[in-house]
Formats: sequence, structure tokens, C-alpha cells
Amino acid sequence: MSTPARIGVLALQGDVREHLGVLAACGADAFPVRRRAELEAADGIVLPGGESTTIDKLLRAFDLFDPLRARLRAGLPALGTCAGMILLADRVLDGTSDQQTLGGIPMTVRRNAFGRQVDSSEAELVWRPDGSPMHATFIRAPWVEELDPAVEVLATDDHHGGRIVAVRHEALIATAFHPELDGETRVHRLLVEAAAAR
Repeated sequence: MSTPARIGVLALQGDVREHLGVLAACGADAFPVRRRAELEAADGIVLPGGESTTIDKLLRAFDLFDPLRARLRAGLPALGTCAGMILLADRVLDGTSDQQTLGGIPMTVRRNAFGRQVDSSEAELVWRPDGSPMHATFIRAPWVEELDPAVEVLATDDHHGGRIVAVRHEALIATAFHPELDGETRVHRLLVEAAAAR
């Protein structure tokens, strides 16, 4: 019997408990990450939603920014949801002047593209890997403005002009929505599979 993939969830802000639950349902050994030793123990990592500028500052305050960026560049599989999508983008529109991203996905995202908290919404998407419907919850979400041709589009939101809301590039996956809030496992399974394949 193979050993389950060890997937960390960055536990500085956001839906940590919900991500841990979905990862466990996918058969992963899931745990929160707040320290460098916990990051080093991970076969993959989830960067949850929250406020991207705050997470950026907390990563630096906890001395995790550079080690996490180094691990991502070395091939650590990652899933970024909402603010996590912003953190994985190479370029951000409407960010703050001092905002940094971890990068890794050659794309440009627009921060808070769907509007303020009161503009949060739900939508039915098509999950392109298998063509099945997927319910999605958007909370002050970003969207992808442009991307490199090497980036795979996993889902678009036809209710908002076909905006790109889920992508994959090598071992990095990013969604503008919160699959963990809907008990959705397909996105997390991509991460678990990528981590198990390392």
C-alpha cells in the first residue's frame, strides 16, 4: 500500500480547515503549514483564499516567502484558490504598490475583478478535464486577464463573458473560486495526483 501524499495548507489566513477536510477526503495526509519545517515536509501545498496583500506580508513576517518561492520553482505542486491564484500569478493588475507574488504561472490576473464582498456570487462552470458541470463560489475573486499559451485553461465563467477562472501550468493549479466551500474534490485531486507522482 502506497504512502499518502503529504499536502500542507498554508495556515496564515483563509479557509484552512475546509481545505484540510477536502484533502483528507481525497486520501491525502493533510496538515497546516505555519513554519519552515512544516513547509519542508510537504509533497504539495494549498495556498487558500483570504486577502492577497495580507498573505504576502504574513509570508514575509513568518520567513516563509523565499523558502516557499524556492520550493515552487523547484517543482513543488501547489493549488492556489482565490487569493492563492493571485500569489501564483507572475503578474497582478490592481495590486498594491508593494505587493509581491510567489509567481510560477505565466499569467496576469486582475485582483478583486468580480467586485467587492457584496458582489460575491455562485455560478455553474464546465470543468474542462472531463466536461462535467462544476458549482463554483466566488468571493471578491480575481480572474485571468491574459496567459501564456503553455497554461492550460481548466474552467471559464460564461456568466461573466467567458472569463478564465481555473488554470494549470506544470505542477501549479489555480482557481478564482473556492472549491473547498462546496465540498468539491476534483480540483484538490489534481493536486494530490501531482504530489503523489513526484
